[in-house]
Amino acid sequence: FELQKGTLFHKLILADEINRAPAKVQSALLEAMAERQITVGGATYPLPGLFMVMATQNPIEQEGTYPLPEAQLDRFLLHIKIDYPEAAHEKSILHLSRSEARQSPLQKTERFSPLSQQTLFTARNEVLDIHMAESLENYLLQIILATRNPAAYGADLAAWLQFGASPRASIALDRCARAKAWLEQRDFVGPEDIQALALDVLRHRLILSYEAEAEGITTDHFIKELIARIAVP
Repeated sequence: FELQKGTLFHKLILADEINRAPAKVQSALLEAMAERQITVGGATYPLPGLFMVMATQNPIEQEGTYPLPEAQLDRFLLHIKIDYPEAAHEKSILHLSRSEARQSPLQKTERFSPLSQQTLFTARNEVLDIHMAESLENYLLQIILATRNPAAYGADLAAWLQFGASPRASIALDRCARAKAWLEQRDFVGPEDIQALALDVLRHRLILSYEAEAEGITTDHFIKELIARIAVP
């Protein structure tokens, strides 16, 4: 028996329309994302140190789709909503598509110099070194803890939420706020960094109540209301 390593053994995994994958596929992907390993025939194989999963979901078609388990959703760092492109962006897409259609299949396309793994690992360490004041760290934790006790911030919020965010949300918001500051070439985190990433970090980690769904309340609306009621240091 010789193992033929498949897609999951790569460093960057792009799962297109992940909610079309059946339960067995989701289970294998969850092990890879949670444990950074793959089990095949009773043998366990570690994944590369640089391992990342990016996925898309089709929000329109529901037939033939499978809802992702909460445990798997929690492993995703961010849930980013991508709307239709603006007119200028769609015009650029149109021009790019036309240009690609004119090219010969043998014509070389422009290539960019790849980043080394060490460059990415160094960047990770630099992000972790970004300064966050203790008052902001407490503010970040207060946002996460508020999702577990929304009644302290209003009866309406308590009625809208069924389950709050896990400790992974605290870790994700901390990392993302630091990364935003690093990308903007700052050596410190501000409250605006935490607020800017809160929606993307939390929207897939909260479970709304049936009452909220009946009232048309979205997770984004809940998060915005919650943050508005927490004092900024």
